[in-house]
Amino acid sequence: MNKKKLTIARNKIDQLDKRIFNLIKKRTKIVKYILSLKDFKKQIVDKKRINLILKDIRKKSIKHSLDPKITNRIWMAIIRGYIDFEKKNFKKK
Repeated sequence: MNKKKLTIARNKIDQLDKRIFNLIKKRTKIVKYILSLKDFKKQIVDKKRINLILKDIRKKSIKHSLDPKITNRIWMAIIRGYIDFEKKNFKKK
């Protein structure tokens, strides 16, 4: 194993992680706004929208030679995380 190459590759991952973190921060801000627009807790889960998102991610994954199972798992984790976030932070108007 080449430790120097490994360190360089891990530094690249660290830089990407910083960018991902900032995107999650922006996404959370938008999710909070969207949550403020919802009147009922049952509006939090939109199965039709979730299916469209996952279908789109699958198409993009195949087009860009990514494993659709991995991208699906990642997006499902994001979706579930924000569903939990919305349910915990929902306040009736």
